[in-house]
Amino acid sequence: MKIHFLGTGASEGVPNPHCTCDVCEKSRELGGRNIRSRSSVIIDEELKVDDPPDTFYHAIRDGINLTGLKDLLITHTHGDHFSPNDMINRIESFAHGIEHPLHIYGHDLAVKGYQNILPRQPNRFAYHHVSLFTPISTQTATVTPLRADHDPLETCLLYYIEKDGKHILYGNDTGWFPEETWEWLEGKPIDVAILDCTGGFNNDKRSRNHMCIETVLEVQRVFQMQNNLNSESRIVATHFTHNAGLVYDEFVKAFQPHGIDVAYDGMILNI
Repeated sequence: MKIHFLGTGASEGVPNPHCTCDVCEKSRELGGRNIRSRSSVIIDEELKVDDPPDTFYHAIRDGINLTGLKDLLITHTHGDHFSPNDMINRIESFAHGIEHPLHIYGHDLAVKGYQNILPRQPNRFAYHHVSLFTPISTQTATVTPLRADHDPLETCLLYYIEKDGKHILYGNDTGWFPEETWEWLEGKPIDVAILDCTGGFNNDKRSRNHMCIETVLEVQRVFQMQNNLNSESRIVATHFTHNAGLVYDEFVKAFQPHGIDVAYDGMILNI
């Protein structure tokens, strides 16, 4: 299985084009893995999580032909994860050679958001409303939506993805997991956990809305206590912002002693 990190930044990206803070200026100077677009992953080029406004850029940069995309999972409708206007480029007359509909999965706001903008073209789009903690069989995987702690005004989702005998937890854009999510996860195998690290060193293990370095380390400890991890399991931090005060190498220095990977745009994990 191939997990391709298309973007690894938070809402502003890194560097924020409107910012001259130390991290943004240093990221411009260093380039490379310090440049971060808005977060999304694609698995085996057929299952994608989130639809940020940088999707066009991701596809061109990494040579991805999105006509092969079968399933799209939406975590929530914040603008750095949800860009339904861009999906107009997949409708008939705009796009050619598409032989199957894209199946879009999400909660009420996400599904309605696409339906309100896109024309009704069942040969191009199919919509699925998901329910918390209820597994669904998509075209490519078995997926269970879990509750995130991110926006009190919206049901924000994490996803537990079972595909080809592997288990991925997409735990992006959340603070400390809600208790019901921890209860569901107890004892579940995790081969790759992709975790929010929007904050730097905040000294708060149980923060709300987003995780920081300490939170990710605390999540790792609970995973170990709950027997989620095996000897080859990977934890990957992503969704970084300039407000964390750190550039790529500094995040690596913080996480390397704990065996946690720091994602960067274009990174590929083969598991």
